[in-house]
Amino acid sequence: MDKTQELGTLALTTADRLARRHVGVVVAAVADGHVGFAGAGTNGGTGSGTPSAGTLFEIGSVTKTFTALALARMAVAGTVDLNDPLTRLLPAGTVVPSRGGQEITLQHLATHTSGLPRLPKGMLLRALLRPRTPDPYADCTEDVLLSGLARTRLGSSPGRRVHYSNLGAGLLGLALARRAGTTYEQLVTTLVCAPLGMSDTMVAAPASRPGRLAQGHDGRHRPTPPWNLADLAGAGGLWSTATDLVSYVRAQLEGGDPAELAEAIRLSRQVEHRNGPFAWMHLGWTAHRLHPRQGAHLQIWHNGGTGGCSSFVGFDPETGTAVIVLSNTQRPVDAPAFDLLRTLQNEVASRKDPSETA
Repeated sequence: MDKTQELGTLALTTADRLARRHVGVVVAAVADGHVGFAGAGTNGGTGSGTPSAGTLFEIGSVTKTFTALALARMAVAGTVDLNDPLTRLLPAGTVVPSRGGQEITLQHLATHTSGLPRLPKGMLLRALLRPRTPDPYADCTEDVLLSGLARTRLGSSPGRRVHYSNLGAGLLGLALARRAGTTYEQLVTTLVCAPLGMSDTMVAAPASRPGRLAQGHDGRHRPTPPWNLADLAGAGGLWSTATDLVSYVRAQLEGGDPAELAEAIRLSRQVEHRNGPFAWMHLGWTAHRLHPRQGAHLQIWHNGGTGGCSSFVGFDPETGTAVIVLSNTQRPVDAPAFDLLRTLQNEVASRKDPSETA
């Protein structure tokens, strides 16, 4: 069995495991420069087939890693500085909260250390007032976000601790797009997707691809409509495919073209904010080191979830391995995805010359 077939078999085992509780799933396994894909279950909808490497899914919060890489690219180009205050990129007169004499910077937003709450001000109240609305983020326009921001109190001084914030990541995407004079989608397309040939990664899946869209489902397998995150798109508004995300992780493992993209990837990895003895934040990514009994491998990852889809992207630059999981069901896919990543890491590590790891 060649390497691609071997990886495909491993991916299929994980896909079949997930399909027991998910409507449909696609898994990609990357190692030794090869990739194996596998799908299981169905796309959802009438007469749909098995999801494939080209099926489009909402990727939810995996979007945040694209927003952070766009930040790194702009920092490398000198368009922004990681330590620029957020207020500098927002409309004049915008009130941005601070605490302890520390302003929120772009780096704080990308590492979830801004002190901002998880959700925009008033969002939960609006959801309670409209309980039948399937998209909780639909009203997150720029005006609503910035008005709520002015009334927001920080939970901690910026830079002090990690507190995951969809609001912070969304504001980062909004601010970067304003600085670039474009939309968030065009920003990510120009700085990340186009250089990597990722033509199926977008904010709004167009009508020209209806046969390739995964129908989302809630945890009870009931169909759900996609989310529209409006001006909070930088927190979770992208759709993508397993094929595109393989290109994305390969750039993370190998660097990418142009050279500025590779430099931006290095910059995103150089930034670290510790979140414990074995875990930390990079720009956009969470990272941790496994216990030595588990191989002591490095795992850099992000997951995502919308009203009808879940996702996982994880990789290890030390072993050159990566795993992508996309599902059209609102159930986490993390545990099987981490298991597959560790299997790939252990397999690659076991073939290394002992003198290389002594």
